[in-house]
Amino acid sequence: MFKELDPILHSQLRLAVISLLISVKEAEFTFLKEKTNSTAGNLSVQINKLKDAAYIDVTKQFSNNYPQTICKITPKGIDAFEQYVKALQSYMNPNGQ
Repeated sequence: MFKELDPILHSQLRLAVISLLISVKEAEFTFLKEKTNSTAGNLSVQINKLKDAAYIDVTKQFSNNYPQTICKITPKGIDAFEQYVKALQSYMNPNGQ
């Protein structure tokens, strides 16, 4: 009856990052840091976990001599998010109504 929740997305910060990327497709690290109100270190760790799961692609580059990290959601990440939402719905509506 209840679907298993993806442990990668069950973290509040990772879920926030994926939710933001669903709406904007790609974003800079600083944008994600500001929107999630997280520390740079914690966000970096969570981004690496999402990258390792192939839910996002991470590109590091320089812009005006400053390092820039761009995160972009992958098709696998979109699918994982959609499955996670469906699983959550099974908890909110256990009788299927």
